[in-house]
Amino acid sequence: MLTIFQKKTLRFMAFLLMISLVVQCEKGKASNQKEIQIKKNDSLAVVKKDSLIQDSIKRNTIIYQSFIFPKKKKDSAMSVFNKEFTKDEQAVILALNRLDMKNKWRADTLMIPDKMDASLMSYTPFPRVLEKLKAVKKIVFFSYPIQAYALYENGKLIKWGPTSMGKKTAETKRGLMFANWKKELAISTVDSDWKLPYNFNVHNTLGIGWHQYDLPGYPASHSCLRLSLDDAKYLYQWADQWVLNKGGATVKANGTPVIVFGDYQWGGKKPWKNLHADSKSNDISVEEMNEIIEPYLTKILEEQAKRETVKATQTIAQSAA
Repeated sequence: MLTIFQKKTLRFMAFLLMISLVVQCEKGKASNQKEIQIKKNDSLAVVKKDSLIQDSIKRNTIIYQSFIFPKKKKDSAMSVFNKEFTKDEQAVILALNRLDMKNKWRADTLMIPDKMDASLMSYTPFPRVLEKLKAVKKIVFFSYPIQAYALYENGKLIKWGPTSMGKKTAETKRGLMFANWKKELAISTVDSDWKLPYNFNVHNTLGIGWHQYDLPGYPASHSCLRLSLDDAKYLYQWADQWVLNKGGATVKANGTPVIVFGDYQWGGKKPWKNLHADSKSNDISVEEMNEIIEPYLTKILEEQAKRETVKATQTIAQSAA
């Protein structure tokens, strides 16, 4: 039996197929006979998609349908999208396409899954478990190739989501960094009109941090790590800041480690647009993640041990005061 979400997907698919055929008719390819064929093709397409969804249910896998918004009927298609899917469902679909609600008008093609998971964990491109990180209490990853972040606690994936990293002329620094200071509402040093909710700095001298800002479906920032509002708020509370001395002039211990890795395919096809052909096309293997982690693991564990010692010393001092 199809879920309500799957039925909505079918209706939306049928609508897009219909308006794409109508566009062809407007180009002079229509006739009475053709209109009859359109109705037949429409029904056949729905039956075919229905079979795919039933098959995916049996195999407990995710199947993505690629929905192309016809340029001349984009407003109509978006209107149906807004009607067929709830705000929460739209948020999931847009996140998988690296978009937020403000920027959904940018969509020309959307990957829509046949199952709904508000946590996004059913769609994760990151490994769920990384044994190499078992001793690491917290760590954040940002992948340039797939424009996504991931959070791990003791080697277990607890959350992932979309991001928009540095554009080609202002790429985000790669490698290991550490969470430093945070501010609930920061003002950009590039443009004072840019308000940055839940800003968490990860490179003090370069001014790099993660925060809420537009997710337009591609790397667009001035080197920072953009997140949705909910994700920015979550990371703001979850990650640890650095520890400073009493006067605030010296760093006594670093905060949560952050690794930015990989290269974006500038000018190429957005990788998430391959999901309809292969739902695993964006997946990062355990072996790949281990190669990324290995050069930094010793440093990460050293900084973690240092932080624990500093925090323990502070606790003792506070108890004695």
